[in-house]
Amino acid sequence: MDQVPHMQKKTEIMRIAEETAEDIFKKAGKLLREGKTVAFPTETVYGLGADALNPQAVEQIFKAKGRPADNPLIVHVSNQEQCNQLVITFTPLAEKLAECFWPGPLTIILEKTDRVPYITTGRLETVAIRMPANQIARKIIEAACKPIAAPSANISGRPSPTTASHVEEDLQGRIDAIVDGGEVEIGVESTVVDARREVPVILRPGKISAKDIQQCTKTEVCIGYARKDNMEKPLSPGMKYTHYSPSARVILVQGKAKDVAAKIADIIGKTNDDQKKAGLLLTVEIQKEFPLEKKLSIGQGTKPREAAKRIFAGLREMDSKGMDLIIVDGSFTEKGIGAAVLERLQKAADMIITT
Repeated sequence: MDQVPHMQKKTEIMRIAEETAEDIFKKAGKLLREGKTVAFPTETVYGLGADALNPQAVEQIFKAKGRPADNPLIVHVSNQEQCNQLVITFTPLAEKLAECFWPGPLTIILEKTDRVPYITTGRLETVAIRMPANQIARKIIEAACKPIAAPSANISGRPSPTTASHVEEDLQGRIDAIVDGGEVEIGVESTVVDARREVPVILRPGKISAKDIQQCTKTEVCIGYARKDNMEKPLSPGMKYTHYSPSARVILVQGKAKDVAAKIADIIGKTNDDQKKAGLLLTVEIQKEFPLEKKLSIGQGTKPREAAKRIFAGLREMDSKGMDLIIVDGSFTEKGIGAAVLERLQKAADMIITT
Protein backbone atom coordinates (compact mmCIF):
# COMPACT_ATOMS: atom_id res chain seq x y z
CA MET A 1 0.00 0.00 0.00
CA ASP A 2 1.37 3.44 -0.93
CA GLN A 3 2.11 5.72 2.00
CA VAL A 4 0.06 8.91 2.19
CA PRO A 5 2.23 11.99 2.81
CA HIS A 6 1.76 13.37 6.32
CA MET A 7 -0.22 16.60 6.07
CA GLN A 8 0.69 18.15 9.44
CA LYS A 9 -2.79 19.35 10.38
CA LYS A 10 -3.96 19.81 13.92
CA THR A 11 -6.89 17.43 14.23
CA GLU A 12 -9.44 18.55 16.82
CA ILE A 13 -11.36 15.76 18.61
CA MET A 14 -14.92 16.75 19.55
CA ARG A 15 -16.67 14.24 21.82
CA ILE A 16 -20.45 14.35 21.87
CA ALA A 17 -22.07 14.90 25.26
CA GLU A 18 -25.69 15.91 25.79
CA GLU A 19 -24.84 19.35 27.17
CA THR A 20 -22.41 20.22 24.35
CA ALA A 21 -23.95 18.45 21.36
CA GLU A 22 -25.60 21.48 19.74
CA ASP A 23 -22.40 23.52 20.01
CA ILE A 24 -20.43 20.69 18.37
CA PHE A 25 -22.94 20.42 15.53
CA LYS A 26 -22.65 24.17 14.87
CA LYS A 27 -18.85 24.09 15.04
CA ALA A 28 -18.60 21.08 12.71
CA GLY A 29 -21.03 22.72 10.29
CA LYS A 30 -18.99 25.94 10.30
CA LEU A 31 -15.77 24.02 9.57
CA LEU A 32 -17.45 22.29 6.62
CA ARG A 33 -18.75 25.60 5.24
CA GLU A 34 -15.18 26.92 5.43
CA GLY A 35 -13.91 24.10 3.23
CA LYS A 36 -12.44 22.02 6.07
CA THR A 37 -12.60 18.22 6.57
CA VAL A 38 -14.62 16.74 9.43
CA ALA A 39 -15.04 13.05 10.26
CA PHE A 40 -18.34 12.04 11.87
CA PRO A 41 -20.37 8.91 12.58
CA THR A 42 -23.16 7.64 10.37
CA GLU A 43 -25.21 4.53 11.08
CA THR A 44 -22.96 2.53 8.70
CA VAL A 45 -19.33 3.62 9.34
CA TYR A 46 -17.55 6.89 10.15
CA GLY A 47 -17.41 9.24 7.16
CA LEU A 48 -14.85 11.89 6.22
CA GLY A 49 -16.89 14.92 5.24
CA ALA A 50 -16.26 18.00 3.09
CA ASP A 51 -18.47 20.39 1.11
CA ALA A 52 -19.49 18.29 -1.91
CA LEU A 53 -19.88 21.37 -4.15
CA ASN A 54 -16.45 22.85 -3.30
CA PRO A 55 -13.70 21.20 -5.43
CA GLN A 56 -10.89 22.44 -3.17
CA ALA A 57 -12.61 21.01 -0.10
CA VAL A 58 -13.28 17.67 -1.78
CA GLU A 59 -9.64 17.50 -2.88
CA GLN A 60 -8.69 17.45 0.81
CA ILE A 61 -10.62 14.18 1.21
CA PHE A 62 -8.62 12.52 -1.55
CA LYS A 63 -5.32 13.80 -0.17
CA ALA A 64 -6.07 12.73 3.41
CA LYS A 65 -7.18 9.23 2.40
CA GLY A 66 -4.76 8.65 -0.46
CA ARG A 67 -7.84 7.79 -2.51
CA PRO A 68 -7.68 7.18 -6.30
CA ALA A 69 -9.18 10.13 -8.19
CA ASP A 70 -11.56 7.93 -10.20
CA ASN A 71 -13.19 6.43 -7.10
CA PRO A 72 -16.47 8.39 -6.73
CA LEU A 73 -17.67 9.80 -3.40
CA ILE A 74 -21.09 9.43 -1.80
CA VAL A 75 -22.79 12.76 -1.09
CA HIS A 76 -24.82 12.95 2.12
CA VAL A 77 -27.92 15.14 2.38
CA SER A 78 -30.34 16.11 5.13
CA ASN A 79 -33.37 17.08 3.00
CA GLN A 80 -34.92 16.88 -0.46
CA GLU A 81 -33.89 20.44 -1.34
CA GLN A 82 -30.24 19.40 -1.15
CA CYS A 83 -31.01 16.45 -3.46
CA ASN A 84 -32.42 18.89 -6.00
CA GLN A 85 -29.06 20.69 -6.12
CA LEU A 86 -27.34 17.43 -7.01
CA VAL A 87 -29.52 15.55 -9.53
CA ILE A 88 -31.19 16.47 -12.82
CA THR A 89 -34.19 14.20 -12.23
CA PHE A 90 -35.24 12.30 -9.15
CA THR A 91 -36.63 9.31 -11.06
CA PRO A 92 -39.83 7.46 -10.07
CA LEU A 93 -37.64 4.51 -8.99
CA ALA A 94 -35.52 6.81 -6.82
CA GLU A 95 -38.67 8.25 -5.25
CA LYS A 96 -39.86 4.75 -4.31
CA LEU A 97 -36.49 3.82 -2.85
CA ALA A 98 -36.23 7.06 -0.85
CA GLU A 99 -39.76 6.60 0.48
CA CYS A 100 -38.93 3.08 1.66
CA PHE A 101 -35.39 3.49 2.96
CA TRP A 102 -34.52 7.14 3.66
CA PRO A 103 -33.21 8.21 6.04
CA GLY A 104 -31.13 5.06 6.16
CA PRO A 105 -28.26 2.97 4.73
CA LEU A 106 -29.18 3.24 1.05
CA THR A 107 -27.23 5.21 -1.57
CA ILE A 108 -28.98 6.13 -4.83
CA ILE A 109 -27.15 6.87 -8.10
CA LEU A 110 -28.70 9.42 -10.51
CA GLU A 111 -27.63 11.84 -13.26
CA LYS A 112 -25.78 14.82 -11.75
CA THR A 113 -26.36 18.55 -12.26
CA ASP A 114 -23.61 20.92 -13.40
CA ARG A 115 -23.32 22.15 -9.80
CA VAL A 116 -21.63 18.92 -8.75
CA PRO A 117 -17.90 19.08 -9.56
CA TYR A 118 -16.34 16.16 -11.37
CA ILE A 119 -13.84 15.60 -8.54
CA THR A 120 -16.78 14.54 -6.35
CA THR A 121 -18.10 12.04 -8.89
CA GLY A 122 -14.83 10.56 -10.11
CA ARG A 123 -15.37 12.34 -13.45
CA LEU A 124 -18.70 10.58 -13.96
CA GLU A 125 -21.96 12.18 -15.12
CA THR A 126 -23.70 10.50 -12.19
CA VAL A 127 -23.74 11.28 -8.49
CA ALA A 128 -24.28 8.92 -5.53
CA ILE A 129 -26.49 10.39 -2.79
CA ARG A 130 -27.70 9.21 0.61
CA MET A 131 -29.69 10.58 3.52
CA PRO A 132 -28.19 9.07 6.70
CA ALA A 133 -30.35 7.98 9.63
CA ASN A 134 -27.72 8.77 12.28
CA GLN A 135 -28.86 11.90 14.11
CA ILE A 136 -25.33 13.24 14.61
CA ALA A 137 -24.64 13.02 10.88
CA ARG A 138 -27.98 14.65 10.04
CA LYS A 139 -27.45 17.51 12.52
CA ILE A 140 -23.96 18.23 11.16
CA ILE A 141 -25.20 18.29 7.56
CA GLU A 142 -28.07 20.57 8.58
CA ALA A 143 -25.65 22.89 10.37
CA ALA A 144 -23.39 22.99 7.31
CA CYS A 145 -26.37 23.94 5.10
CA LYS A 146 -24.65 22.05 2.28
CA PRO A 147 -24.59 18.53 0.82
CA ILE A 148 -21.54 16.78 2.26
CA ALA A 149 -19.31 14.31 0.43
CA ALA A 150 -18.26 11.66 2.94
CA PRO A 151 -16.47 8.41 2.07
CA SER A 152 -15.30 6.18 4.92
CA ALA A 153 -12.91 8.01 7.25
CA ASN A 154 -9.86 5.78 6.82
CA ILE A 155 -6.70 5.54 4.77
CA SER A 156 -7.80 4.21 1.37
CA GLY A 157 -7.71 0.41 1.31
CA ARG A 158 -7.71 -0.01 5.12
CA PRO A 159 -10.57 -1.57 7.11
CA SER A 160 -13.44 0.88 7.48
CA PRO A 161 -13.73 2.78 10.79
CA THR A 162 -16.56 1.89 13.17
CA THR A 163 -15.31 4.04 16.08
CA ALA A 164 -13.68 7.46 16.38
CA SER A 165 -10.48 5.82 17.61
CA HIS A 166 -10.20 4.00 14.27
CA VAL A 167 -10.40 7.38 12.52
CA GLU A 168 -7.71 8.82 14.79
CA GLU A 169 -5.49 5.82 14.09
CA ASP A 170 -5.59 6.48 10.34
CA LEU A 171 -6.18 10.21 9.90
CA GLN A 172 -4.80 12.05 12.91
CA GLY A 173 -2.82 15.00 11.53
CA ARG A 174 -4.39 14.67 8.08
CA ILE A 175 -7.88 16.15 8.71
CA ASP A 176 -9.27 19.12 10.61
CA ALA A 177 -11.67 17.52 13.08
CA ILE A 178 -13.24 14.28 14.31
CA VAL A 179 -16.68 14.19 15.94
CA ASP A 180 -16.74 11.24 18.35
CA GLY A 181 -20.27 9.84 18.51
CA GLY A 182 -19.41 6.39 19.82
CA GLU A 183 -19.58 3.08 17.97
CA VAL A 184 -21.68 2.94 14.81
CA GLU A 185 -24.88 0.93 14.62
CA ILE A 186 -24.42 -1.22 11.48
CA GLY A 187 -20.70 -1.57 10.71
CA VAL A 188 -20.67 -2.00 6.91
CA GLU A 189 -21.21 0.67 4.28
CA SER A 190 -24.54 1.44 2.63
CA THR A 191 -26.21 -0.52 -0.14
CA VAL A 192 -25.67 1.33 -3.44
CA VAL A 193 -28.37 1.23 -6.14
CA ASP A 194 -28.33 2.67 -9.66
CA ALA A 195 -31.85 4.14 -9.95
CA ARG A 196 -31.59 5.94 -13.29
CA ARG A 197 -33.94 3.57 -15.09
CA GLU A 198 -36.93 1.37 -14.21
CA VAL A 199 -35.02 -1.62 -12.82
CA PRO A 200 -32.81 -1.13 -9.73
CA VAL A 201 -29.21 -2.30 -10.10
CA ILE A 202 -27.35 -3.08 -6.87
CA LEU A 203 -23.73 -1.95 -7.24
CA ARG A 204 -22.68 -2.61 -3.64
CA PRO A 205 -24.44 -4.83 -1.07
CA GLY A 206 -25.26 -3.54 2.39
CA LYS A 207 -27.81 -3.95 5.17
CA ILE A 208 -30.68 -3.28 2.75
CA SER A 209 -30.86 -6.49 0.74
CA ALA A 210 -31.97 -7.32 -2.80
CA LYS A 211 -35.11 -8.84 -1.27
CA ASP A 212 -35.85 -5.59 0.62
CA ILE A 213 -35.47 -3.58 -2.60
CA GLN A 214 -37.62 -5.99 -4.57
CA GLN A 215 -40.39 -5.78 -1.98
CA CYS A 216 -40.21 -1.97 -2.07
CA THR A 217 -40.15 -1.46 -5.82
CA LYS A 218 -42.26 -4.48 -6.89
CA THR A 219 -39.77 -5.03 -9.74
CA GLU A 220 -36.95 -7.40 -10.55
CA VAL A 221 -33.56 -6.46 -9.12
CA CYS A 222 -30.24 -6.72 -10.97
CA ILE A 223 -26.95 -7.49 -9.19
CA GLY A 224 -24.25 -5.29 -10.69
CA TYR A 225 -21.33 -5.74 -8.31
CA ALA A 226 -20.38 -9.21 -9.58
CA ARG A 227 -18.69 -7.63 -12.64
CA LYS A 228 -16.73 -5.00 -10.71
CA ASP A 229 -13.25 -6.34 -11.53
CA ASN A 230 -13.51 -5.43 -15.20
CA MET A 231 -15.05 -1.99 -14.74
CA GLU A 232 -12.79 0.84 -15.91
CA LYS A 233 -15.06 3.58 -14.55
CA PRO A 234 -16.70 2.37 -11.34
CA LEU A 235 -20.15 3.92 -10.74
CA SER A 236 -19.98 3.12 -7.03
CA PRO A 237 -17.28 3.21 -4.35
CA GLY A 238 -15.84 -0.26 -3.74
CA MET A 239 -16.27 -1.55 -7.30
CA LYS A 240 -12.70 -1.29 -8.58
CA TYR A 241 -10.04 -0.95 -5.91
CA THR A 242 -8.86 -3.10 -3.02
CA HIS A 243 -10.70 -2.24 0.16
CA TYR A 244 -10.94 -3.13 3.83
CA SER A 245 -7.45 -4.71 4.01
CA PRO A 246 -5.27 -4.78 7.14
CA SER A 247 -1.48 -4.97 6.93
CA ALA A 248 -1.48 -8.68 7.76
CA ARG A 249 -2.26 -11.32 5.14
CA VAL A 250 -5.91 -12.40 5.26
CA ILE A 251 -7.29 -15.86 4.48
CA LEU A 252 -11.07 -16.21 4.29
CA VAL A 253 -12.46 -19.74 4.70
CA GLN A 254 -16.04 -20.15 3.44
CA GLY A 255 -18.45 -23.07 3.72
CA LYS A 256 -20.30 -25.06 6.36
CA ALA A 257 -19.12 -24.57 9.94
CA LYS A 258 -17.76 -28.12 10.40
CA ASP A 259 -15.76 -27.98 7.15
CA VAL A 260 -14.51 -24.45 7.85
CA ALA A 261 -13.28 -25.49 11.32
CA ALA A 262 -11.35 -28.44 9.87
CA LYS A 263 -9.71 -26.28 7.20
CA ILE A 264 -8.76 -23.55 9.68
CA ALA A 265 -7.13 -26.19 11.93
CA ASP A 266 -5.12 -27.40 8.91
CA ILE A 267 -3.98 -23.85 8.08
CA ILE A 268 -2.98 -23.19 11.71
CA GLY A 269 -0.84 -26.35 11.74
CA LYS A 270 1.08 -25.20 8.68
CA THR A 271 1.39 -21.68 10.08
CA ASN A 272 2.90 -22.98 13.32
CA ASP A 273 5.45 -24.94 11.31
CA ASP A 274 6.45 -21.69 9.58
CA GLN A 275 6.62 -19.90 12.97
CA LYS A 276 4.21 -17.18 11.87
CA LYS A 277 1.83 -15.37 14.21
CA ALA A 278 -1.77 -16.13 13.25
CA GLY A 279 -4.93 -14.50 14.57
CA LEU A 280 -8.43 -15.91 14.20
CA LEU A 281 -11.78 -14.19 13.65
CA LEU A 282 -14.32 -16.90 14.43
CA THR A 283 -18.06 -17.44 14.75
CA VAL A 284 -19.36 -18.56 18.13
CA GLU A 285 -20.20 -21.97 16.70
CA ILE A 286 -16.57 -23.01 16.07
CA GLN A 287 -14.43 -20.83 18.33
CA LYS A 288 -14.56 -23.36 21.21
CA GLU A 289 -12.60 -25.75 19.00
CA PHE A 290 -9.62 -23.39 18.99
CA PRO A 291 -8.18 -22.83 22.50
CA LEU A 292 -5.87 -20.07 21.32
CA GLU A 293 -5.33 -16.68 22.90
CA LYS A 294 -5.19 -14.86 19.59
CA LYS A 295 -8.83 -15.20 18.56
CA LEU A 296 -11.81 -12.86 18.44
CA SER A 297 -15.50 -13.63 18.13
CA ILE A 298 -17.49 -12.23 15.22
CA GLY A 299 -20.77 -13.46 16.70
CA GLN A 300 -23.14 -16.24 15.75
CA GLY A 301 -22.99 -17.65 12.25
CA THR A 302 -26.76 -17.39 11.98
CA LYS A 303 -26.68 -13.68 12.85
CA PRO A 304 -24.42 -11.90 10.33
CA ARG A 305 -25.57 -8.57 11.74
CA GLU A 306 -23.14 -9.20 14.62
CA ALA A 307 -20.31 -9.92 12.18
CA ALA A 308 -21.05 -6.66 10.36
CA LYS A 309 -20.39 -4.70 13.54
CA ARG A 310 -17.27 -6.64 14.51
CA ILE A 311 -15.38 -7.59 11.37
CA PHE A 312 -13.58 -4.29 10.60
CA ALA A 313 -12.69 -3.72 14.26
CA GLY A 314 -11.43 -7.31 14.45
CA LEU A 315 -9.14 -6.89 11.44
CA ARG A 316 -7.73 -3.71 12.97
CA GLU A 317 -7.20 -5.33 16.37
CA MET A 318 -5.32 -8.26 14.87
CA ASP A 319 -3.10 -5.78 13.02
CA SER A 320 -2.40 -3.94 16.27
CA LYS A 321 -1.30 -7.23 17.86
CA GLY A 322 1.30 -7.75 15.16
CA MET A 323 -0.25 -10.77 13.46
CA ASP A 324 1.41 -12.01 10.26
CA LEU A 325 -1.77 -13.78 9.19
CA ILE A 326 -5.47 -13.33 9.94
CA ILE A 327 -7.73 -16.33 9.31
CA VAL A 328 -11.42 -15.44 9.03
CA ASP A 329 -14.30 -17.85 9.52
CA GLY A 330 -16.78 -17.23 6.69
CA SER A 331 -19.35 -19.84 7.73
CA PHE A 332 -22.13 -17.39 8.59
CA THR A 333 -25.29 -17.14 6.52
CA GLU A 334 -25.23 -15.13 3.29
CA LYS A 335 -28.80 -13.94 3.75
CA GLY A 336 -29.50 -10.23 4.20
CA ILE A 337 -26.52 -8.31 5.53
CA GLY A 338 -24.46 -11.52 5.43
CA ALA A 339 -23.99 -10.99 1.69
CA ALA A 340 -22.53 -7.55 2.40
CA VAL A 341 -20.16 -8.86 5.08
CA LEU A 342 -18.87 -11.63 2.82
CA GLU A 343 -18.39 -9.20 -0.08
CA ARG A 344 -16.26 -6.95 2.17
CA LEU A 345 -14.24 -9.91 3.43
CA GLN A 346 -13.68 -11.20 -0.09
CA LYS A 347 -12.24 -7.80 -1.05
CA ALA A 348 -10.03 -7.78 2.08
CA ALA A 349 -8.74 -11.34 1.60
CA ASP A 350 -5.44 -12.28 -0.01
CA MET A 351 -6.77 -15.83 -0.36
CA ILE A 352 -10.30 -17.25 -0.38
CA ILE A 353 -10.84 -20.94 0.38
CA THR A 354 -14.25 -22.51 -0.19
CA THR A 355 -14.63 -25.83 1.63
